[in-house]
Amino acid sequence: MMVKDGCDILAWIWRYRNYCILFLSLIASHVQSDIEFTKDKHFSWKTGQWGRCLGEECGSGGVQTRTLWCVHSEGWTSHHSNCPHAEQPESQRPCFKVCEWHQDLFEWEVSDWATCVLIPFPHNQVKLRTGECITAQHGIQRRSVQCVRTSNRTSVMSRICEFFSHKPEMEQACLIPCPQDCVVSDFSYWSSCSKTCGTGLQHRTRDVLATPMYGGADCPNLTHTRPCSNPLPCPPGEQHQYSLKVGPWSDCWQPQDKVVWQSGRTMLDFSSSSKDNLVKQHTQSLHHVPHHPKSWDMELGYQTRQVRCTRSDGRSAMLSLCTQDHTPVNYQTCIMPKHCEISDWSSWSPCSKTCRCQDLLPGYRIRTRHMKQIPIGGGKQCPALEEKEACNIIGDLLPHCPRYVWKSTAWGDCRVAPLLSQQDRRLGNVSGLCGGGVQTREIYCVQVPEHQSRQKDDTDSFNLSDLPAQHLLDHPAQQLPNHPAQHLPDIPAQHLPDLPAQHLLDHPAQQLPNHPAQHLPDIPAQHLLDNPTQLIIDHPVQHLLKHGAQHLLEQATQHFQDKSHPAQHISDQTAPHHRKEVSRPVNGRLCAGSDIPSSVQRCSILCPQPCLLSSWSSWGTCLHDNCLEPQGRKGFRQRRRQVLWEPLGVPESCPHLLESIPCEDPICYMWRVETGGRCIPSSGTCGPGSVAQRRVCVNDQGVDVSNGQCPDPAPSPTVPCEVSCPGDCVISSWSSWSSCSTSCSSKNSEGRQRRSRTMLALPGEGGKDCPASSALKEWRECNNHPCVVFHWEATSWGPCIENSSMSLNRTFLENGTVTCAVGVQNRKVTCIKMNVGQVISKRCLDSARPDGVRPCLLPCRRDCKVTPFSEWTTCPGSCLPANSTIPTQSRYRTIIHRSANGGQECPDTLYEERDCEALPQCPSYRWQTHRWQLCSLVPDSIRQGKAGPTEPCGDGLEARGVSCIGEDEEQVDMDLCLQWGGAMPPRTRPCRIPCKDDCTFTTWSKFSECSGCGTFRSRKRSLTGRSKKRDHCLRAELYPLLETEACSCNDFLSQPFGNWSSCILPESITPGFPLGVRQSGHLDQRECGHGRRYRAVTCLDWQGRPVSPSLCSESGYVEEACHVPCPLDCKLSDWSPWSPCSTPCGGGLKIRSKWLREKSFNGGRPCPKLDLKNQAQVYEAIPCQSACRQFEWVVEAWSTCTINTVTEASACGEGLQSRTVRCARRSTSGQETNESLEVSSDGQVVTVGRNGTVGQVNSLDDSLCNQEDPMPVRTQTCILPCPGDCVMSQWGSWSSCPLSCDPTESRRRRRHVLRLPSPEGTCPEDIQTEACVLNSTCFIYHYNVSDWSSCQLSEMAVCGPGTRSRLLDCVRSDGKVVELSVCEQFGQVNTWRLSEGCDVECPVNCVLSDWSTWSECSHTCGHQGQMLRSRSILQSAHKEGRPCPSQLLHTRSCPIRPCYSWLLGDWSLCHVEGADCGEGVRQRNLTCIVHWGDWPQQESSLTRPRPSLAANPTHTYSAQPSYFPGPVEDRHCGDKLRKMSEQELVLPCSVPCPGDCHMTEWSSWSSCQLTCLERRSFETIGRQTRSRAVVVQVLENQENCPQQGFETRPCKGGTCHTYEWRTSGWNGNERVVWCQRSDGVNVTGGCFLQNRPTTVRHCHPPCSKPFSHCTPSGVCGCEKGYIEVMTTHGFLDYCTRTPGIHNKKADVKTNSGLLKPGPSHIQDFFSDWSLQPIGPDGRVQLWAYGVTAAGFLLIVFIIALSFLLCKAPKPTSSPCPPQKPLTLAYDGDMDM
Repeated sequence: MMVKDGCDILAWIWRYRNYCILFLSLIASHVQSDIEFTKDKHFSWKTGQWGRCLGEECGSGGVQTRTLWCVHSEGWTSHHSNCPHAEQPESQRPCFKVCEWHQDLFEWEVSDWATCVLIPFPHNQVKLRTGECITAQHGIQRRSVQCVRTSNRTSVMSRICEFFSHKPEMEQACLIPCPQDCVVSDFSYWSSCSKTCGTGLQHRTRDVLATPMYGGADCPNLTHTRPCSNPLPCPPGEQHQYSLKVGPWSDCWQPQDKVVWQSGRTMLDFSSSSKDNLVKQHTQSLHHVPHHPKSWDMELGYQTRQVRCTRSDGRSAMLSLCTQDHTPVNYQTCIMPKHCEISDWSSWSPCSKTCRCQDLLPGYRIRTRHMKQIPIGGGKQCPALEEKEACNIIGDLLPHCPRYVWKSTAWGDCRVAPLLSQQDRRLGNVSGLCGGGVQTREIYCVQVPEHQSRQKDDTDSFNLSDLPAQHLLDHPAQQLPNHPAQHLPDIPAQHLPDLPAQHLLDHPAQQLPNHPAQHLPDIPAQHLLDNPTQLIIDHPVQHLLKHGAQHLLEQATQHFQDKSHPAQHISDQTAPHHRKEVSRPVNGRLCAGSDIPSSVQRCSILCPQPCLLSSWSSWGTCLHDNCLEPQGRKGFRQRRRQVLWEPLGVPESCPHLLESIPCEDPICYMWRVETGGRCIPSSGTCGPGSVAQRRVCVNDQGVDVSNGQCPDPAPSPTVPCEVSCPGDCVISSWSSWSSCSTSCSSKNSEGRQRRSRTMLALPGEGGKDCPASSALKEWRECNNHPCVVFHWEATSWGPCIENSSMSLNRTFLENGTVTCAVGVQNRKVTCIKMNVGQVISKRCLDSARPDGVRPCLLPCRRDCKVTPFSEWTTCPGSCLPANSTIPTQSRYRTIIHRSANGGQECPDTLYEERDCEALPQCPSYRWQTHRWQLCSLVPDSIRQGKAGPTEPCGDGLEARGVSCIGEDEEQVDMDLCLQWGGAMPPRTRPCRIPCKDDCTFTTWSKFSECSGCGTFRSRKRSLTGRSKKRDHCLRAELYPLLETEACSCNDFLSQPFGNWSSCILPESITPGFPLGVRQSGHLDQRECGHGRRYRAVTCLDWQGRPVSPSLCSESGYVEEACHVPCPLDCKLSDWSPWSPCSTPCGGGLKIRSKWLREKSFNGGRPCPKLDLKNQAQVYEAIPCQSACRQFEWVVEAWSTCTINTVTEASACGEGLQSRTVRCARRSTSGQETNESLEVSSDGQVVTVGRNGTVGQVNSLDDSLCNQEDPMPVRTQTCILPCPGDCVMSQWGSWSSCPLSCDPTESRRRRRHVLRLPSPEGTCPEDIQTEACVLNSTCFIYHYNVSDWSSCQLSEMAVCGPGTRSRLLDCVRSDGKVVELSVCEQFGQVNTWRLSEGCDVECPVNCVLSDWSTWSECSHTCGHQGQMLRSRSILQSAHKEGRPCPSQLLHTRSCPIRPCYSWLLGDWSLCHVEGADCGEGVRQRNLTCIVHWGDWPQQESSLTRPRPSLAANPTHTYSAQPSYFPGPVEDRHCGDKLRKMSEQELVLPCSVPCPGDCHMTEWSSWSSCQLTCLERRSFETIGRQTRSRAVVVQVLENQENCPQQGFETRPCKGGTCHTYEWRTSGWNGNERVVWCQRSDGVNVTGGCFLQNRPTTVRHCHPPCSKPFSHCTPSGVCGCEKGYIEVMTTHGFLDYCTRTPGIHNKKADVKTNSGLLKPGPSHIQDFFSDWSLQPIGPDGRVQLWAYGVTAAGFLLIVFIIALSFLLCKAPKPTSSPCPPQKPLTLAYDGDMDM
């Protein structure tokens, strides 16, 4: 505890005093224990401690001993004889020997800690608090501790339990919140004077807002009284008023003998005591309701009350002064009280917490009891009929709670149609769709088995789909758990080659993405035979195995033949190692809180793609079909092409790859001759010679073999040649053979090739002549084989069928059924003749024949798998009412995956329903009433001597018996009808026996006839006899002569109420699946169209009261057709034409696009991203190749050099030669053409088709070729060597320059001598060099790639996997695009990827779950009831998918049924029967009312007029019910008697008599307050307070006034209040101080008194100086306009006027009034200066004036000097240069 001021000192003194007292008490006890007896002043007895209890047996027969000493006063021991023997203490005593087994018989019984109470001050001193409590104050808690027997809980000696364990502590320290004083409100206004004349009293009261707590100050007096006087004195004789005062009715009782009756006479005592003059109370029991068997007794008794006459001064007076006309009744008949009787408690219900879970909240259990007797006659009310207590608070011994997880079924089929937009033309035929799609599955909740729930890492709940694909690539397969395929993530195709083969063997094929087979790793055949074979079901065998079909078949057969295991062993190997138990589904609410797995995912369907093939190779040589076994003279020439890209998922769909042509004289081995070197003359330097050549025997593949393999003789090792001598004709070497003009020979065309040579020098005299011109060209036949092409054609593989020869390969289950096997596939292979059709197989190459049979793996049969049935839904726990429908219970199961490949089909029954069995019928009991007894009155013997009529007449009670009848019409216990019999009929009713002075009437007439619906009928009566003349009998309000009642009416009015429900579309909802049981998504949900909407109907009777809706309509609704507009997707245009290629030369892109036609509406698919022109940015780009040189110059060979001379003597030297140059179209590189360019035998360029036809080349305009390359020269000068001149060959090719084109390097070319010159002649240079100049003689080549195309999909795909490509060009350093082979020749490495996989994100529409079933009505009655159904988002929209609708919740009003409730009326004013004041009662009524369900928020007035059909037949009702709660028959609300027993309908009250001292009414309950610390509360329940004050009307009666009082009650939602002192402004030297609560309420109490601000301020010494006053700080200060001048001691010396504010002649009072004392800004400015310009008297110092004057002169000097220096010069006569106009260019900047 933290205490301010002097509390620390007081606490220290108090603690020190306690230590001293404790020390003295210990010394005293020690002396008393050690010194038992004294013999004299020197010797005394000293005792030791008692030893252990010893004995032969356990129990009370034990003995305890201790040691005795005789001690001298100096401390030494002596003989026992020195101490008095008679005073020797006991050394032995009997005891109870405790044994170990007693531990189970005794234990400590400890009570709960008592409330924490404050530590009292010593000697109960009361001290004021000197410091404010900050946190809490010290307290103490106590409890009782005793040792008891465990058998009967009786107490025994404490030392028995102390033998086993220490005694528990009986006290402990505790903390109590700081004291809270009583807080009261401000006083009310003064009341009026108690008297209208003379002197009276006035009072004012205040309420208690917070009661004192934790030792706080008590509440002050709540009443303030003061005398008041009236200007008019009271007249004589009217000083006192008399009032008849009655006391409360006595208890109802029955006297037992007549003596008591006769003694019951009324005796009045007129003494002055206020307690005298009482009417004695006597009662008598005259009637006893006959007791029926098994019925409740009803006894009637009597009760009386006191009557007296009081005077206005509080004294009693004679009764006759108050009773004028009649004496009030002081006796009446009553019902003897019967207390509530209840049954015994039932057994405790099972604890709600039966398992251990994460929360620490305890469970609870309930027990009940029922009522056996309803309290009557003011008997004791029933206690609580239900009791609830906590159980299993710790829960450590409980089993773990079951854990629930979400499970999922297998994924459904992949569907592409849901991704199509509304304008997609493929909606008409969705069968061939492929690419990206979506698939769904169902999610359901299951309970985790106990052995799995204990595992922290449950692999069954672990989802591999959350792992990145790289995780699978980085870890071996055995490290991954065996999970369903849908749990594996998608692995990109490019990563599949990196995936170990073992991964593919450990997981089924559906776990792998659908990618080309070439991406899969190599898997040995042995693995396929040893492991599950599901992997290759979806992929061809030849793509997974690098083996032939026959090899696989042999391996499979050998594998199973080598294994001698039985089939059962094989099934064990292929079966899964762990069979997972499928748990039954449970309600989805049990899985609430855990993440729901996705029920929708992306998928893909493989799209067929064209097979990309290379061009055909050239025809090969004529070869045998099988060179290992050559047969006959027939052979084949072959040509091949390769597969560049194989279609995905469509194996062997490519056309044939090999064609053959029959030929004769085939060979398998041939000689390959390589000629090299120069011609070496045989003799001399010229003439005939030879050239050596290399001979190699090669096979058909070009591989070197031994020379013996070649059947033909080996070619000659040399070839004859000739070296021209001087004067001989020189001819060039033959050119290469041209390409063959035809690919095959026919009747119309033959293949030809040509080669040529030219004349380089003419012969001289005697030289060898030149050959004829025809000898310069040679032609030969080629491709002379007929145009007959054959190839093999194979159909698609057939289905995989079982093969009886592979019976060992079957896999069996335990029941012997075949599940998987190795089968075979067949296909038809035929030989096809091109352009003819099928021919015999001998015409095709037998070695190239495709396989017609191959092994395959039969797909495993998969049976349908379903979950077990869920548990049956619970049946009602209560009994069935009579004639009620038997309830049903249901269960369901879910299909996990459907059957496949001939497996067992799924069951038809997924939902079952049955009637609940063994539900007992509710017992049928009813109430039976007996006849009413005679009216019971107080007899004459009781009324004698009492006021009131003496004849036997007046008010009384009638009673009747009530019994309970069972089903067998026999009486049973009454409590059975209380439970099952409904409302109990009343057993008493008031009655009256008329007296002779009563008003008499005729009997009531019959009711009149009803004139229609909503009318009233009436009946009459009239006074008879003397009653007609009695005034009080003529009062219609007391004795009505006319009665009316409403006529019954069966007309009802129905009126629609509320808003229309949502438009509900028709749909089929699977029965039996409650909300939250499972989550499933349907891709074909209907979201628009025609539906129905509903509106509730109110049914009203003729009085406008709600009645059952079944009286107006069957369903309680009015419905109408409605329409939900369908969503319209964004509409785009068709594709535009392709744009030109983006590059004029080489690879580029061409683009086409779409534009926006119509935006989406009603939640349709949104448009793609729009550009600035609000156009959709949808485009497609594909690669394109712009032909860099579409046209080229076709150049023929140079003609022979011609000498322009007349004479033959000069037929050598310089001449001219020409050639033909034509412009022709270049064929596209890499593209197969139907014709090629060739040169005919006459030198003309012709076109040669594939069929061998030869045509002329159409010459084009030369301008087309000039655009790209300049036209080659057609003529050139040439030198024809003369005889005897040296003849050189043509220059060879230039050598290569360095790749870097270093200009310091050079390139060269060579030529050789063809004819030696004459002896005097020389040959020119044979080597020529030139520098490597970049882009002139040297070029650098590099690869260049175009941009990527957009992702290309199949025509039948919407999204999903696709490919994108780009083109590769070889670019020369000068920017010219050349052939790709050039870059390869120059060593450029092509590392560019020209195609790769890509993915187009799917525009996934929003997928919603099914609508749940309609919920129960939120209200059982009224118009506020709503039924709900909802759905959840399973897959949000992605990309341009259709967004999720905003309406995920449907509401529908419930049928409007009337609500019936008991209404407690307001308390009436205190009514005193038959008297002016005294004890009376307040009453309130219990009425059954009907309302709309918003009561009590509705106005509850029962007297407000209601609409009536009778009063206003044309009244129309609005949509909002306008009926207010009104009374109806009690049967609608239930048992009124029981409800009355639960509510207080009568309360005692008192009306004060004039002059009585009385209590005020209870104040309103205060606001709910909490006990708080620093505005934070440590409790949840607050308190409310109300109080009653005492009002004194006569001062003489103050001694008899009651005590003021207050009440508190708990409340919820309290607030923390703080209190602080508030002050008003000073009024002179005084101000008002009050305490204010934090909510702005002014209170008394709550604020700490020691911190109360002062209300009056004082200054010492007094402020006697002129213009001074006392400031709030308690020191003297000056008035405004004056400055304080203080003394050295800090006191005010005098007040001086502030200088410069007003004229010196101004009035002092005026100055002081305008300027009050306060700080000056100038003074603050100069306060830090060492030289103060202002003196202590407020005047400016003289030196300050001097400084000011010097500053002024300095400023004048500076201004003059500046004027002289800055004087402008004289203007010159030169004109100013012209100025350009200034132009401002506005750039859109807002700052301009």
